[in-house]
Amino acid sequence: MEKLNKNLIIIGEGELAEIAYEYFTHDSPYTVIAFSIEKDYLTKSELFDLPIIPFEELEKIYPPSKFVAFVAIAYSKLNRVRTRLYQKVKEKGYSLVSYVSSKAFVWHNVEIGENCFIFENNVIQYHVKIGNNVILWSGNHIGHRSQIHDNCFISSHVVISGSCDIGESSFLGVNSCLNDKIKIGNDCVIGSGAVIIKDTDPGKVYVGNPAKFISKSSYEAFEISED
Repeated sequence: MEKLNKNLIIIGEGELAEIAYEYFTHDSPYTVIAFSIEKDYLTKSELFDLPIIPFEELEKIYPPSKFVAFVAIAYSKLNRVRTRLYQKVKEKGYSLVSYVSSKAFVWHNVEIGENCFIFENNVIQYHVKIGNNVILWSGNHIGHRSQIHDNCFISSHVVISGSCDIGESSFLGVNSCLNDKIKIGNDCVIGSGAVIIKDTDPGKVYVGNPAKFISKSSYEAFEISED
């Protein structure tokens, strides 16, 4: 049987990278051995007494055959920054690992992709599917048979009821709530405390109870171009 690589490189040096270091170090089988960031954004050489390596040189120093990676970037530019780096890490040949808190409830037939980060006190029910590059902050409820597609960011205390479908690269704000069988379009932003009672259109921002979309698109809100 092939031995699982346990030495981990964290891509990033910001707040989420620091949090990832703590969680991987104290609640996972992995050992963080370095951080990495693109050289144009490199402002220091160490973090937690570990080296910060220019991303452009990463595979020369830590070859992907011997090390695994995790991209620790939050929802900057509507998840586009994390997604871009996630794709670049894969192109370099690294395997990307996921973190699932030992204090999360995850039913045995849940599917979780790569480069996911699932914090404590998440409840992930029967037959939920979580794609790649998804972050679930603490205390969310993900109802049975719901699906969260790639590159999403779910903040804290979000209730996703049963059989919902969360489109790619969406952001769900703190304390937002979805009724059963809701479909969230790609690139949606669901505001804090919003209550979603019907399907949403892609690329829109929804606020209020019941939630309604505002005139500014999610692309305008995050100052990005529509893909």
